[in-house]
Amino acid sequence: MSGRQSGTGGGAVVFHPLAADDPTTVAGYRLAARLGAGGMGKVYLSYTPGGRPVAVKLIRPEFGEDAEFRRRFAQEVRSAQRVQGLFTAPVIDADPDGAQPWLATAYVPGPSLADAVVAHGALPVETVLLLVAGMAEALHVIHGAGIVHRDLKPSNVLLAADGPRVIDFGIAHAADATSLTGSGVTIGTPSFMAPEQAAGSKVTPATDIFALGQVAAYAATGVPAFGEGTSHGVLYRIVHEQPDLSAVPERLRELIERCLGKDPESRPSIPEVIRLCQAANAATVLRRPEDWLPGAVSAEITARTAAPAPLQAPPPPTVAPVAGYAPTAPAGPSVAYPPTAPAGPAAAYSPTAPATPAPPVAPPAAFGPPAGQQQPGPYPTPAHHTAPSSAAYAPPQGPAHPGAYPRAPYPQPGAPGVRPGPAKRGLLVAVAAAVAFAVAGSVTAYVVLKDDDKGRTTADGGKPSGQGGASGGGSAGATTGAKPSSTPEPKAYDFKAINLTAGYHLTLGDDTVRPQAGEDGGYELSYDTGGYLDAESSGGSLVLLDPGQEGSLATCRAETRFTENIYVNKLSTGRQVCVTTGSGHLGLVTVKGLSPEDSPSTYMTIDVTVWRNAAASS
Repeated sequence: MSGRQSGTGGGAVVFHPLAADDPTTVAGYRLAARLGAGGMGKVYLSYTPGGRPVAVKLIRPEFGEDAEFRRRFAQEVRSAQRVQGLFTAPVIDADPDGAQPWLATAYVPGPSLADAVVAHGALPVETVLLLVAGMAEALHVIHGAGIVHRDLKPSNVLLAADGPRVIDFGIAHAADATSLTGSGVTIGTPSFMAPEQAAGSKVTPATDIFALGQVAAYAATGVPAFGEGTSHGVLYRIVHEQPDLSAVPERLRELIERCLGKDPESRPSIPEVIRLCQAANAATVLRRPEDWLPGAVSAEITARTAAPAPLQAPPPPTVAPVAGYAPTAPAGPSVAYPPTAPAGPAAAYSPTAPATPAPPVAPPAAFGPPAGQQQPGPYPTPAHHTAPSSAAYAPPQGPAHPGAYPRAPYPQPGAPGVRPGPAKRGLLVAVAAAVAFAVAGSVTAYVVLKDDDKGRTTADGGKPSGQGGASGGGSAGATTGAKPSSTPEPKAYDFKAINLTAGYHLTLGDDTVRPQAGEDGGYELSYDTGGYLDAESSGGSLVLLDPGQEGSLATCRAETRFTENIYVNKLSTGRQVCVTTGSGHLGLVTVKGLSPEDSPSTYMTIDVTVWRNAAASS
C-alpha cells in the first residue's frame, strides 16, 4: 500500500479530517486524522499512550478476506518488526489476524519524495546523493532481516529533517499471491519495477537496487527513467529498452546506470552504492547537514511536524449551582453535560433533591456543539431552542468514550421553557416538604416496629415472616447498620517468572500453575509451536490488551475483543493478555521477555495472575 503520511504537497491539506466511512479507533488507537490512501488501504494519524504520533495503516477489507494474504502479511510483519535502522520507519504494532488487518509505524513528519518532486521539482545533486546513501543504508538493514522491499518507489520514501525514511518494506509481498491482484487491483507502480518483476522471475535484493536507481533518476530529473504511459508500455521498456538518462546530471550518471543494469548480477552491492555516492560527492565521507533539503521542502516538514493534538477524553461534568436563578444564565441543564461524549454516569434523580428547582430547559437533543468539539461546562442553548422537542434524546452516533451511556433528560418541574411563578414555587416547596415528612415518618415507624420484633420468634423458633435473617432481604441490614451481604471478590493467585516453552501449556485451575508438555488437546492456554498463544478449551478466549492499558480483574471481565490465538510477535515486554477458560477461570498474562535468538529453545517468560471461578460471576 502507499505509505504516504501526507497530502499531495504543494500547499495541499496534510491532515484530512475523518470522513463518515472512516473508523474512529483501530484496536485502541484513537484516530486523529487521515494521512493518505493507496492500493492496499488507508493511513491514519494516531498516538501512543505516551503521546508519540504514529501512522496506523488499515488494510482494505478485501485483502483481509484472503487467507494467503493474511499468512504472508503476518510473516512480513514479524520480519519488519526486526528492522531497526536510522533510515527506516519502524513497525511498532500490528494485528494481521484482526477483522481488518492493520499495522502501526512511527510517524515521520515529512513529505514523500513523490510529493516533494511534484510540488517543487527535481532535487539538487547533493540532496540526491544524500538521499540515495540514506536509502542504501535502509536497504542494508531491511535485507539483513531477510526482507526484499519489492515496492521501493518515491511515495515509499519520506523526507525528514535528518534524512530519508524508507517505509512499507515487504508488505507488497503479502499481496502478490492474492486473488485481488488479478482482478483489477494494482499493487506497486510499474514505473519503478525491475525487469525480473515485470517478467515474473525471481525477486532478490538486487531487485531493490534497480528500484533505487529508478528513484534516484526520478529525484534528479522529476520524471521516471523509463517514461510514463500505460502499464504494459512502461513494463515493456523496462525489460527490453534502455532508460532515458539524458537529463540526469553528469555526477549521478554512473551511479544510476550501474543500478539500472538489466542483469541483477551486474548491479552494485549496497556498499558499492555508498562508495559511488561518496565518489560523486568528491568526499570520502558523506556528511548530512541540517539543511540537506531545499528550503521549500524543509518548510513542508515544519507543517507536518505540527500534527493535530491527540484526542483527549472530555473533562468530567461539574454540577452547576441550583440555589439561585439568573435571567441571563444559559438555558442549559443545571448539570454540565458535553453532548459529544459523556464523561461518566449521571447521578440518579431523587425526589428529595433540594427544594429550589433548577431552571427548566429544553431536551438537549435539539442543540449541541459542532461535531468533535468538547466543552468543559454546559453548552449554551440559544433562546430559539428553548421550545420543547418532540424527539426523544439520543446520544451522538459513533464509538463512545469509556463510561459513555445515554443520559435521561433532566426532569422538568413545569412547562418546558417557562420559569415557574411564585405560586408554583411555593407549591413545589410544600410538596417537597410533605414528601420529606412522609418519608421520615415511614422510616421512624419502620424502626419502631423493627425494634418491637427483636427477640420475637415464631412457634417453630424461626424469625417472623418478612424479617431478614441470614439469607433474608437487605432491608433489615439497612436499618440496623449491618452491611448488605455480597459475594466476595475472588482471590488473586500470582505465579511469577514462568518460562512457557513452545509446545507446552498451562492449566489455570492447578494449585501450582506450571508448564506441562502438549499444545493440543483442549488446554486452557498453550504456546503453539506455530508461534502463537492458543486458548483451546471449549469456551476459552484471549484478549490482547492495548499498550498502556492496565490489566486487572475488572478489565478482564469487561473486555470483549475475544480471539482464540495471539501471535507471539505482538507480545513485546510489558504487553498483557486476558485469558478466560472454559471452566470459568480468569487469568492475566504479563510478558516479561522472550527467548534470545541464540537460545536452544523457544520460550517466553511470563507472570500469571489467576482468579479462580471469576468468569462465572462476571
